[in-house]
Amino acid sequence: MLRLRLLTWDAKDTLLRLRLPVGQSYAAAARALGLRVEPEALGLAFRDAYGAQSRRFPNYGRGRGLSSQQWWAAVVKETFRLAGVREEGALALLAERLYRDFCGAGSWEVLPGAAAALSRCRQRGFRMGVVSNFDSRLEDVLRRCGLRHHFDFVLTSEAAGFAKPDRRIFEKALSLGGAPPELAAHVGDDYRRDYGGARGAGMHGFLLRPAGHGPEPRVPPEHVLPTLGHLLPLIQKG
Repeated sequence: MLRLRLLTWDAKDTLLRLRLPVGQSYAAAARALGLRVEPEALGLAFRDAYGAQSRRFPNYGRGRGLSSQQWWAAVVKETFRLAGVREEGALALLAERLYRDFCGAGSWEVLPGAAAALSRCRQRGFRMGVVSNFDSRLEDVLRRCGLRHHFDFVLTSEAAGFAKPDRRIFEKALSLGGAPPELAAHVGDDYRRDYGGARGAGMHGFLLRPAGHGPEPRVPPEHVLPTLGHLLPLIQKG
């Protein structure tokens, strides 16, 4: 059993998930403006637009003169252009609406067991933080989903200037949490960004791997969590 002082958590697909696929959400926003665009087409277009924007302006354009809202506006507009929408006025309205919508609890839901696991860890006295490749909206998303009060800090890649798996975002989290790496662990669902990144910074790591996702041969079985409820029996307050 590990003795720990600080627990950090990934956000998307560890604590929270989108209520609907992106294509469905984008199609609903378009319908509100009288535009009919197929969700499947939007889903494929989003994947291409998001990928291209991420390669061109990594980490929401941090350090390149962009705000995250400008970054996402470009993704939304290009998504709809690729799906056949050309009206610039409509594109601007969609970009503004979707940036706002994805900040709310209407777009996100707490994963089963996440709130209970956080409460139990908090009650045991662990310091807690979020380390996420998310933009500045994450504070509001967590608050509106009823999770923000569990955490001593929320560190996004946009604020840190570095994205997981860069060890510098984990080092910033260790500084905010007041713990050395050997007394800290990070929990997340992505092998490279979460588990690998934390281990690279000298922290302990736990990989969330729900049933049906298959094993992760690069991770010792004792570091794999079938659910977040499996975490607490593996650790104790240091």
